[in-house]
Amino acid sequence: MVNSMTGYGRCEMTTETPDGEESRNITVEIKSVNHRYLEVGMRVTRDFSFIEDPIKKYISSKLNRGKVDVYISVGNSENAEAEVSVNMSLAKAYAEALSRISRECHEAANDVTASLIARYPDVLTVRKAPEDEEKILAEVMPAVDSALKDFLEMRAAEGERMKADVLSRCETILSIVGEIEERAPQIVAEYKEKLTERINELIGFAADEQRIVTEAAIFADKIAVDEETVRLRSHFVQMQNVLEKGGAVGRKLDFIVQEMNREANTIGSKITDAQLAHKVVDIKSELEKIREQIQNIE
Repeated sequence: MVNSMTGYGRCEMTTETPDGEESRNITVEIKSVNHRYLEVGMRVTRDFSFIEDPIKKYISSKLNRGKVDVYISVGNSENAEAEVSVNMSLAKAYAEALSRISRECHEAANDVTASLIARYPDVLTVRKAPEDEEKILAEVMPAVDSALKDFLEMRAAEGERMKADVLSRCETILSIVGEIEERAPQIVAEYKEKLTERINELIGFAADEQRIVTEAAIFADKIAVDEETVRLRSHFVQMQNVLEKGGAVGRKLDFIVQEMNREANTIGSKITDAQLAHKVVDIKSELEKIREQIQNIE
């Protein structure tokens, strides 16, 4: 199967313990674009960075190429244990300071309450109980698998569409190659006929047939594109085989297209016929469209 390097997957779920008392919201989002190599970037909710490395390795094991961005949001458990500590010395200092302000300003300190003092910085400190890292990872992985499944399915579907488009364009190019192969011998015959007419006009009598045949043979050898068209057909067979085999074939396909372009350029440099010159331009246009598609294949 051929895969695209572009994909998107998302999963949002709420986990619960068997007794239904503890739950947390988890969101996983995975998206990617084409890239020369595999690059996986992670963004994880603060305090849960310990799940980043194992999940990154897990996702990387499923991919070959592409710039992949992974976002994971993990909510705190509703019943997570927490300890609230009070800095009494600081609270008393705040209370004393407020009382002093009241005395110095001759204002009644009726608004100095415990709730007011508790709002001041560092009076109350909340310490959460340490997270069970293995448990959290086990809770997050189902969401990762679900998002990854959608992500991979999208890449596979897009890859199949690319494969069909590339093969269709290959058929178009092969058809044009057939037209070039059919037209090439006619060019030599037309050249021989024009050469004969021109020499006869210049010398006023029938030219040496052997001389004309020799010149036509030299011309035919100069414009011969048989080797290039044979190699082009061979490259197309190779490309079709690679696409059918599937897997991480992007780099191999890119190399094959480079070889095809080389053959097309050689054909273009040899051809003197205007009609076939346009055919070569059509081949190059289709090859460029194939190259653009291949840039997105994993």
